[in-house]
Amino acid sequence: MTIPPDTLKLREKLAYGCGDFASVLYWQTFMRYLPFFYTDVFGISAGALATMLLASRIWDGVNDPLIGMAADRTESRWGKFRPFILFGCVPFAIAGVLTFTTPSLGPSGKLVWAYLTYNALMMLYTTINIPYTAMLGVMTTTSVERTQLSSMKFIFAFSAGMVVSATLLPLVGYLGQGNDQRGWQLAFVIYGVVACVFFLITAFGTRERIKPAPDKNTSVVRDLRYLLANQAWLLLTATTLTWILFVALRSSVSTHYFKYFIYDGRPDQPLTFLAQTFTLEGLVSTFNTLGQAASVAGVFLINFIAPKFPKKALFIVLFAISILCTASYYVLPAGQLGAIFSIEILGNLVGAPLPVLLWAMYADTADYGEWKSGRRTTALVFSASTMSQKFGWALAAFFAFKLLSFVGFEANVAPTGATKNSLVLLMSLIPAVLGVLSIVIFLFYPLSDRRMASINSDLESRRAKSPAV
Repeated sequence: MTIPPDTLKLREKLAYGCGDFASVLYWQTFMRYLPFFYTDVFGISAGALATMLLASRIWDGVNDPLIGMAADRTESRWGKFRPFILFGCVPFAIAGVLTFTTPSLGPSGKLVWAYLTYNALMMLYTTINIPYTAMLGVMTTTSVERTQLSSMKFIFAFSAGMVVSATLLPLVGYLGQGNDQRGWQLAFVIYGVVACVFFLITAFGTRERIKPAPDKNTSVVRDLRYLLANQAWLLLTATTLTWILFVALRSSVSTHYFKYFIYDGRPDQPLTFLAQTFTLEGLVSTFNTLGQAASVAGVFLINFIAPKFPKKALFIVLFAISILCTASYYVLPAGQLGAIFSIEILGNLVGAPLPVLLWAMYADTADYGEWKSGRRTTALVFSASTMSQKFGWALAAFFAFKLLSFVGFEANVAPTGATKNSLVLLMSLIPAVLGVLSIVIFLFYPLSDRRMASINSDLESRRAKSPAV
């Protein structure tokens, strides 16, 4: 078989990164703005939204390993994983427009529409994103190259996040001309076209190089058994689940935090910051854009730092600083915008490299699984991992909006003290506790960089003896 080269050309790394730019145009919206869209524009109550997001995201998470196993068994002229990107991008873009369309229906009809369109969008997202992410494990075997490829993926991801933060709310206002429902729909027509272009660049600009020896006796049950016997993967997945809870609690309510805590439920009353007057949309866009810019800088820096330090130690140190930044929100009053912005920038700078390191380590767990069992299930490893992320997002959104519903939150109504206190806790101490738990779990992760070098050397020797495919 063909042994992958030690390095990938920059052109191919850029093409790979384009896929995450396309994905994160939607994922950043899901994280930052989807709950706000559903409660304050579409018209769903906080309690109904909590239930919908929990059910939909758990269902979506269950689909991840199914798509992963299908991708592992796919053989085509475009490879195992690229066909899903090539043929899935247009239906995905159409589903995005429908999701952000508000129909002229009653409350029950709207809720049904939301369930159907959002679930369709997320199933198509999974169909593209699982094979896309799995490509990280088959483009190169070199640990440093994988970290750099993962960095490129997240540079594009955070760049897309910056684009969404800077453009989505202003675009909604410009296109809607006072009709936010129309504005959201048209904004996702534009986002859909851009996403398709970037997905196609990935599909045609990358190569899948790592091809395991053919195994005609494949078994879904056996693959799942091998996965569950992969201790390194189990520990990394548990780490990811708790890390996602840490991130998702804050992201799910950040726009509500500004509207109902910083603005005290009066978004039409402009605030002055750095000698500039900001509306709610302007301040939220600036806050998220600066955070995403810091994230891009953090991912750039990890390219220089990662080769000099073990991934495990680096992950722990950066995560600890990010947790301290998050916890500090608890003591920041609404008027301290300078401190709030500064803490967000620092937290994003040190937090952005965490998913870069995680995804590079997931590729390592795929190698480790192949080394132990002789069977490589790259897409299953990544898809089961993204399943844990989606479960984390589901649980975070469910908890956040059930808590807000419990304390009497109502959209577009002046907040009570209990509502404002709950928003502060969801931005600070509650996620900080989950972050500490994530670090504790990660301490038991067994794959060091030195051990992976030995495992990959052994795997290359085995593959060299296998028949070419």
